[in-house]
Amino acid sequence: MDEMAHERVRDLVASVPAGWVATYGDIAALAGLSTPRLVGRVLKEDGHDLPWHRIVPATGIPAPHLRTEQLERLRAEGVLADGVRISLARYRWQDPQ
Repeated sequence: MDEMAHERVRDLVASVPAGWVATYGDIAALAGLSTPRLVGRVLKEDGHDLPWHRIVPATGIPAPHLRTEQLERLRAEGVLADGVRISLARYRWQDPQ
């Protein structure tokens, strides 16, 4: 992935406001990437300073190794899970661009 795409992912993730979530696919589509996996790669390698917890899989269920921390962070922002699933119908952010 080129540096411009990398920075676009970072900018998009940073723009998701508190109280909302976006999927990896949402961010990939907005950034013009071919796969949501590239968003995951950026967050894994260079996302420590971003609100990574606001990015969820298309199922709305956080990955098991992140689930507890991610759901706690989202809950603190008012995003409530139904069990372990985030309702995308209720909390999905739509980029205003």
